[in-house]
Amino acid sequence: MRVMAQVAMVMNLDKCIGCHTCSVTCKQTWTNRTGVEYAWFNNVETKPGVGYPRRYEDQEQWKGGWELDRRGRLVLRSGGRLKRLASLFSNPDLPAIEDYYEPVTYDYDNLVSAPAGQDVPVARPRSVLTGKPTSITWGANWEDGLGGAAETAAGDPNLSGDLAEKVKFEFEQTFLFHLPRLCEHCLNPACVSACPSGAMYKRAEDGIVLVDQDRCRGWRMCVTACPYKKVYVNHATGKAEKCTFCFPRIEAGQPTVCSETCVGRLRYLGLVLYDADRVGEAAAVADEQDLLDAQRNVFLDPADPEVRADARKSGIPEDWIDAARRSPVRALISEYKVALPLHPEYRTLPMVWYVPPLSPVLDAVGEAGGNAEDPDHVFAAVTRLRIPLDYLANLFAAGDTDVVAGVLMKLTALRSHMRQRTLGEQGDESALKAVGLTSAQAEDLHRLLAVAKYADRYVVPAAHREDAAALSAMEDRCPVESAGAPSGTDRKVMLGIPALRRRTTTDSLAVDTA
Repeated sequence: MRVMAQVAMVMNLDKCIGCHTCSVTCKQTWTNRTGVEYAWFNNVETKPGVGYPRRYEDQEQWKGGWELDRRGRLVLRSGGRLKRLASLFSNPDLPAIEDYYEPVTYDYDNLVSAPAGQDVPVARPRSVLTGKPTSITWGANWEDGLGGAAETAAGDPNLSGDLAEKVKFEFEQTFLFHLPRLCEHCLNPACVSACPSGAMYKRAEDGIVLVDQDRCRGWRMCVTACPYKKVYVNHATGKAEKCTFCFPRIEAGQPTVCSETCVGRLRYLGLVLYDADRVGEAAAVADEQDLLDAQRNVFLDPADPEVRADARKSGIPEDWIDAARRSPVRALISEYKVALPLHPEYRTLPMVWYVPPLSPVLDAVGEAGGNAEDPDHVFAAVTRLRIPLDYLANLFAAGDTDVVAGVLMKLTALRSHMRQRTLGEQGDESALKAVGLTSAQAEDLHRLLAVAKYADRYVVPAAHREDAAALSAMEDRCPVESAGAPSGTDRKVMLGIPALRRRTTTDSLAVDTA
């Protein structure tokens, strides 16, 4: 057993209101510069919808993630080394700018320089890439609030087969929910394996996947290999960039910018301990619907004395082990099992998980003529919710509706129990027992999902002084770059990344350094 630590995130989709605050703050922090105007390290999509870039989930077209060959071996869907070498200078499996969107600015000067006349001057859009007049026909979330879903959402890859006929886009029958997305910082990242120059790397300290700008040669194989299409090409520098998981903040023991500014308080950050020796085995299980359990089995219990001992042997600090024990991410993924990965069938073992959205279940009970106080009627209504189980299963469980139904029933029982407690009633524990929860566990889960305090949502230990040399060497490989910027430390200062010595001070350490 080889114990490693991974910073992970869970998002409660029931609390996302689609305000895009996370996207805007991420944009201002990491991609507010020339070359990445079209790139959103964090974006919020409306589902159902084709997403950003357009139809990124269609791996038959984009060749992202992993698959099993005829011998059952794990191979990149984009092909082996020979195929990548043959397409080194002409990669056909890349989204075009039209699949993202063409970034625009506006002719603001016309507002003040236009000659006097009867017509009111306007600021017409101009392409940032070409400088020529253009029209706005697509965006990072064109379907936001169903604004464009009537035209495009039918192309959602998750609506394949019979499900396309079940989902209706008429106003009175439609549904939507918001899906925030960022780099998954996978345990088995396809982008790292596909990079010919070795510029993509996964940090051993915390599992964050970054790009070494000095080594990147712009081959763009990482863009193809990433099934979530969360690697972007800076058109000014020609190099790849991606979400950094706000690693300077993580090293300081602070949450990511998207988490810090989330209005709905739906994001949870914490450490997860896992067995690195079992990652390949978990990603290569034959049945796609077994991938969820396989990945959960890779995670280790930080309260287990044997795991703690092996973690110490692997060099994981004691306060990190304790942080993993208190991690809200571990609780939601492994203890309560209400969080699910996004498209586990890609076999990358993603580390950004989601609590699926629960439609108004009591409305479904009433429409079916059931009794809202009867647990059997409530559980039966879960299969008739406005958001189809099949759709959620295609997103979070490789098509296994039983997994999603189990999570939604657990959330339904939790809501019913806490509603009765709020009304001063004893609460029917039979519903909780049916989903494997005790009254105490239900209250703990409710406290975590609904009213968790800041310190409970974000359990991120600071980096240690003994790791400073290694982390500093890694930071010299700057993960983002501006056109014309110098390399090394000077470039990090220009991009607003503070020096490591200002983040890992003696006062910030949680262990005795004497």
